[in-house]
Amino acid sequence: MIKNVNEFASNPIAAGKGGSMQVLIGADKAPNFAMRKFILKSGGNMPLHTNTVEHEQYVLAGSAKVIMGDEERIAKKDDVIYIPAGVPHSYEVLGDEDYEFLCLIPTTQEDCITLLSC
Repeated sequence: MIKNVNEFASNPIAAGKGGSMQVLIGADKAPNFAMRKFILKSGGNMPLHTNTVEHEQYVLAGSAKVIMGDEERIAKKDDVIYIPAGVPHSYEVLGDEDYEFLCLIPTTQEDCITLLSC
């Protein structure tokens, strides 16, 4: 499969503000990992939450304050992020540029999301 990213539907994220997600490669195409692209608009955020699966992320554009557990860091273009399963995390976009990242998760188990704050 080779497709352009613009061929995939972009769906709004219900939690937080200004977020959308594209599923680029799902369980229907790849049996072990899903690849998703997230965009958080300038001024946007994703609230503190946990997932039951690990996340591997690659930042494509922008910068954001990322909280993981007790740690707060600034993530920017070309940074790589690893979030273990069950670790609370959140994102707050910094500056005027949208924060965009690829997120890979295993498809071998269900990803249950628990919001910890709104």
